[in-house]
Amino acid sequence: METLVAARSVDHRLTRHMAAWDSAWARRLLPPVEEAAEHTKLWWAAAAVMAAGGGPRGRRAAVTGIAAMAVAELVSNGVVKKLVERRRPPEEWIPHDDVEDRPDSSSFPSGHTAAAVAFTAAVAPALPWAGAACAVAAALVAVERVHSGAHYPSDVAAGAAIGLSVAALTRSAPRLAVRRPG
Repeated sequence: METLVAARSVDHRLTRHMAAWDSAWARRLLPPVEEAAEHTKLWWAAAAVMAAGGGPRGRRAAVTGIAAMAVAELVSNGVVKKLVERRRPPEEWIPHDDVEDRPDSSSFPSGHTAAAVAFTAAVAPALPWAGAACAVAAALVAVERVHSGAHYPSDVAAGAAIGLSVAALTRSAPRLAVRRPG
């Protein structure tokens, strides 16, 4: 129980620290990142670029990424958020205007992060250059979710874990489907 209390305390301190982070680049960069990640627009655009310019590998990577993203969103937003009711960080912890834009759903886990990490981890093995570019964007999405006051760092970590798990399952599903018993 002490470990849980200590973890919650660290989570709350990190949330306050990250939300209070006031730098010029954060004010310029994070709002457009949030807008691009909203409704998974960023990942659809990345898939379109991969499909258009990456040949057969790019098209396979794009399809795998979109599938992983969809499953991660289903798991995080459709299942886990319904099972775990957690309030968003208190508004008074967030010293900027982004706090007014927060959703009303459960804070746990971060669906944006789950989708970003699932897409990235699913495409990276097939197209390392795309995976590297998407990893930067996924990290910025994760930071933005805490900075905006939408999530605690533990929500983002849980979303990342869901994304990684779903990407691994999505990438292995075709091989598992064609295995024959015996």
